[in-house]
Amino acid sequence: MAGCVNYISPHVTRCSPRASLSLSFSGDSVHSLFRRSPSITAPRFQVVVAAEKAEPPPSPLKIMISGAPASGKGTQCELITQKYGLVHISAGDLLRAEIASGSENGRLAKEHMEKGQLVPNEIVVMMVKDRLSQTDAEQNGWLLDGYPRSSSQATALQGFGFHPDLFIVLEVPEDILVERVVGRRLDPVTGKIYHLKYSPPETEEIAARLTQRFDDTEEKASQYLYICFCFSRKIKGNRPKEEVFTQIDTALSEMLQQRNTDPSSLLS
Repeated sequence: MAGCVNYISPHVTRCSPRASLSLSFSGDSVHSLFRRSPSITAPRFQVVVAAEKAEPPPSPLKIMISGAPASGKGTQCELITQKYGLVHISAGDLLRAEIASGSENGRLAKEHMEKGQLVPNEIVVMMVKDRLSQTDAEQNGWLLDGYPRSSSQATALQGFGFHPDLFIVLEVPEDILVERVVGRRLDPVTGKIYHLKYSPPETEEIAARLTQRFDDTEEKASQYLYICFCFSRKIKGNRPKEEVFTQIDTALSEMLQQRNTDPSSLLS
């Protein structure tokens, strides 16, 4: 008999003078004891099985992704969030919301963005910090898109206790990036992104209203390359989107497996 045994009380109605009752037993010894002494009523026992200590649930994934304009980052963010259930947090979306609100920070951010410059850290880092601290991001994990873009921004996030499990950088050759960027157009009515060569608008009406984003120029795309390419882990982004996602998915799967088998190896 396996487990811990608590002896409660034997109810003995009749007992032979030579009969003895031992509490140190196995299943066979109990059977033999009762077979040799039929006059003994079997005592009642309570079996207590110690429950195994439950393992704590794994912490949610924390991923950062970076890439130059037209590197395919938006597409990969959609694929990652669909498979892993992460909360997609775009620094660009946070900034645009701030600008739309008409706040002082939004006004200052707009001035820098229109010049193709990075928005000062003190403006962005608090917005990002507050979003990462919300309940949905803490419970489900997050995919931080387009931030940090410099070592000082990364240091600021680390100071608030935000450390990614994996930092993904989409690498695309500069000539391909420039071609993608300068041909990209935005439909201000629907928000859909077109490309004059690879994904042209469906109708002349749509084509007539398309606009070019202020940062979608050859000069500003080239300025951004230096910032984006100073990070690692690098993913080859000049391939079909399915192949790009396969690279990312493999990296995430390997990281998860390593974290499950040796969590200390991911601490730094």
